Amino acid sequence: MTGTSMSCPHVAGLAGLLKALHPNWSPAAIKSAIMTSATSTDNSRKPIQDSSLNEATPFDYGAGHIKPNSAVDPGLVYDLNITDFLNYLCGRGYNSSQLKMFNHKPYTCPESFSLADFNYPAITISEFGPGNSVNVSRTVTNVGSGRSTYMVRIKAPPHVEVSVEPRKLRFKKRGEKKEFRVALTLKKKTESTTDFVFGWLTWTDKKHHVRSPIAVNMTQVR
Repeated sequence: MTGTSMSCPHVAGLAGLLKALHPNWSPAAIKSAIMTSATSTDNSRKPIQDSSLNEATPFDYGAGHIKPNSAVDPGLVYDLNITDFLNYLCGRGYNSSQLKMFNHKPYTCPESFSLADFNYPAITISEFGPGNSVNVSRTVTNVGSGRSTYMVRIKAPPHVEVSVEPRKLRFKKRGEKKEFRVALTLKKKTESTTDFVFGWLTWTDKKHHVRSPIAVNMTQVR
């Protein structure tokens, strides 16, 4: 059985449980906890398959199959505030008058804002071609133990080099935020046979595994 008619009520129920356990979490934090703690393997620990019995991709299952117990204690979350959403609207071309309808006061858009920098628990590169290098930034918030150290693990999409700086995040207290940058570069002499390629970026302190899917549009190098 497939479809949002089945997945939506299950995820909504989990979101309600998380809000009860963490009343101060924002909707973005709850969404992040559910996404980054999900798995792309089935109950036999094999890759999830699509309806044609082929190996599925994040375009089929999103971040993966949810794990409620892990979502309760995700370690890190990708949170969002009103400025993040206003900058997103700036990136979509909204003007000051339109933004005032949402913010109820004037807001000046930053000189430059990339939609790829929206602090979402996934990375999607919509335009990627020969000689192209894309840089994105993300900020994570520590919702786990006070002192913790996270190391990055990368499963790069085929034909793409992925580097992260810094590769280690050290937190001293709960609620502390850390920014990191991700650089994606097309490997030399690449010819892709698919429209999109996929990978993963994971932060782990050995107890938590905070995983985000990476999707890169390769249509310009086909």
